[in-house]
Amino acid sequence: MDQLRRDRSVEIRCTAFDPWHELTHWHGDAAACAMFVGRVRSTAMDGRPLQALELECYPGLCERQIMEMAQRFQRDHDAGPLLVIHRVGRLSPGEPIVLVAVQADRRGAAQRCCNALLEELKHNAPFWKREWCGDQGTWLSGNTPL
Repeated sequence: MDQLRRDRSVEIRCTAFDPWHELTHWHGDAAACAMFVGRVRSTAMDGRPLQALELECYPGLCERQIMEMAQRFQRDHDAGPLLVIHRVGRLSPGEPIVLVAVQADRRGAAQRCCNALLEELKHNAPFWKREWCGDQGTWLSGNTPL
């Protein structure tokens, strides 16, 4: 399992990605895989129609922090390979914003690790988000609930 633990991929992308395409090129031979694909909502936090969601991060720091999260959860859940892809920039409703995938020898380990990593990303990864519902964007101070 030590070799599998070294298999972590974290990417912050400025361009669109197809989660299913990414998964076809992600290799591993573990018995179970859990994944989550998040897309941009069509409504803002205040209920208005959302035109776009803008995300910013501090390059380098963000990847390092997510890699540390991934390493911790991989160890805590005895999981194998991990894949995290997260978008930054201006995204339209429906666009994929995040892909989290985890392999493990058992489904429970894969599912628990994927869920824990996703929640940690959602609440503690250093992203700044701005919702656009018109000419002015509104910076968000919190995240959506589970």
